[in-house]
Amino acid sequence: MDALLYPLAGIFMPLFPLSMGFNLLLGRCRHVVLRALVLLLWPQLGLMLIAALNAPPPCWLVPLALLTSGLYALRALVLRDVGQWSGFLATSAWALLWIPLQGDTPTATVQLYALGFSAPLILLALLGHGLERRFGAAYTGLYGGLTQSMPRFAAILVFVVLAIIATPLFPAFFIMLATLVEAVATMPGIAFGVAGVWLLWSWAGARLLQGLIAGPAGDHPPNDLNHAVTLSYTLALLLLVGAGIYGIGGLS
Repeated sequence: MDALLYPLAGIFMPLFPLSMGFNLLLGRCRHVVLRALVLLLWPQLGLMLIAALNAPPPCWLVPLALLTSGLYALRALVLRDVGQWSGFLATSAWALLWIPLQGDTPTATVQLYALGFSAPLILLALLGHGLERRFGAAYTGLYGGLTQSMPRFAAILVFVVLAIIATPLFPAFFIMLATLVEAVATMPGIAFGVAGVWLLWSWAGARLLQGLIAGPAGDHPPNDLNHAVTLSYTLALLLLVGAGIYGIGGLS
């Protein structure tokens, strides 16, 4: 029974090649609410399956998880579609959750880690939907100069991407620190791979932002975020910072 549950969990806590199922499903989710629900619930389903086993996963899953994470982080460097980029970053992040599960980290804590990874990705899904409504598609390089044409949107986008790539004070930063500590304690060689994945996230995030906010603005700038929506995004980001400092940061 356990032998069947681990491959099933590898669909929801992505392990290559089972990880392709999640990205295929996310690509077919055109409604933004459905995309947000998938990003929120997908890793939690895998963690529920692992909790049912009541035993740490086998050691051989950790190198496979790191390989999956690195593969998708590397692939994100050249993606132009914002939705696909968020899916690949989600896959890369969730795959790393196998590392704390291999150690002494309780499953309930890893569930919070998954939530910390998912929350900013949901915000990016909402922003990507906004780009699709304004431009017809959410692709880097298709349009640019958002700092000039949509300064409030551009500012929120920058901070959301910083939250995704585990910049300090956001939850993902403390999650990655905890993962590195766990890797050093159990499998020291894995820690170098985790650090490399983290570096790839930063590079991918920089390329994504460069393709959207840099360059000259178009001749017909779209409507920027109104003050109420900007305030909502700002409050969400502040909540993430608070969760990182007082919540997940304390758990790490």
